[in-house]
Amino acid sequence: MTGLLQSLAGIPPAEWAAVALALGYLLLAVRQSAWCWVCAIASSGIYLVLFAGGGLQMQAALQVFYIGMAVYGWRAWRGGLVASGEALPVTRWSIARHATGVVLVLAIGLLNGWIIARSQGGLVPYVDAAVAWASVLATWLVARKVLENWLYWIVIDAVAAVLYWSQGFYATAVLFIVYVVIAARGYLAWRADLTRLEVRAAAHADA
Repeated sequence: MTGLLQSLAGIPPAEWAAVALALGYLLLAVRQSAWCWVCAIASSGIYLVLFAGGGLQMQAALQVFYIGMAVYGWRAWRGGLVASGEALPVTRWSIARHATGVVLVLAIGLLNGWIIARSQGGLVPYVDAAVAWASVLATWLVARKVLENWLYWIVIDAVAAVLYWSQGFYATAVLFIVYVVIAARGYLAWRADLTRLEVRAAAHADA
């Protein structure tokens, strides 16, 4: 316990700032607030520098993607990418689309991990790549407000917590454990919202 507290005490302020902003992003995303993407941009900018310096190549590259998706998500959630101009609604993906996405993530992650492992060695490059590519898919699902994104994040965040802890990013590892809990809450909240939309649509269809 003493060692853990000492490790947490030695965490740089930049990582704590990134953690706070990332937590703000997730809490706002659960509430479907477009402002979550502003927190995402700031957090990803900090993590880009931290992960690049910590040897997590794929996680650093992933932050660039996050920033781009945050800009896209901001526009989509505010209705800028919807023909009606209304806020983007929560939707579902079919099992077939999820299966295709998962197979692609595993294939690309394995290949990407093998390429990095040729110079670094060990298991970390494979886990790093798998988490990165799975996060790419999950982030796209968030931006499009696909309900099942939260199920992806529960798995991704649990694996990422172990990865980050192993690389010395203790505050971020703890954050990702919290993420697992919030992701479960997000799934329930978005599912309830989707159910209300479906009931409303059915009522209009019967009218």
